[in-house]
Formats: sequence, structure tokens, C-alpha cells
Amino acid sequence: MGHGETFDADWEFEMSKRLVLPILTATALLALSAAAKADMASPTVLANTCFSCHGNEGNSVGAMPSIKGKPAQYISAMLEAFRSGAKKGTVMNRIAKGFTSEEIQTLSKYFAGKK
Repeated sequence: MGHGETFDADWEFEMSKRLVLPILTATALLALSAAAKADMASPTVLANTCFSCHGNEGNSVGAMPSIKGKPAQYISAMLEAFRSGAKKGTVMNRIAKGFTSEEIQTLSKYFAGKK
């Protein structure tokens, strides 16, 4: 084996490392991102954000309105209005801005399904 063959093999190995490592890293990050998104989008995890003010399962016993059993369309419209700033609230504007449209739909269906 001549000097040129060793150089070619080393070069090919180095190039394959440079290509494979970023591809494996990107694949792992996408998989982790998808898993995190699935956890965040679960209705129970999202609804935990609401319980401290709107009561367990959305059934408020205090001054905050109950959201349990309200129509999903109503809940999503309110959350979207808080998120856009069209409706003013004490903390709801900041909370709603933290939700994606998909998460708002998930929350709306969750609380609408509670009877």
C-alpha cells in the first residue's frame, strides 16, 4: 500500500465522520424535540397550568370563572383573544402567549369535555 492509498483512506474516513456526525446529531435532536412536543401538548400537562386559578379540572370555587364544560369554541376564542391582546386580563395575556394554536385547541377540547 502506497502513501497515496493511506491518505485516501484517512481522507475518506475523516469526511465520513464529518457527514455522519451532524446527521446523527440532527436526527437525535429532532427525535427529542418531537418527544418534548408530545409531552407539552398532552391535555393533562397543559391543563395543570390552569388549575391554580380556575380550580381543579377547571371548576373554580373562587373569583375566577369556571372553564369546566364550557364549549371548546368559546374557550379557544377567549384564549386566542388573550394571546393577541384583543382581550385584556391580569395574567391571562402572558399565559396565553405561551401557548401555540394547537395547544389552545387541545386545552379547549380538554375543558369542554369535562362535565
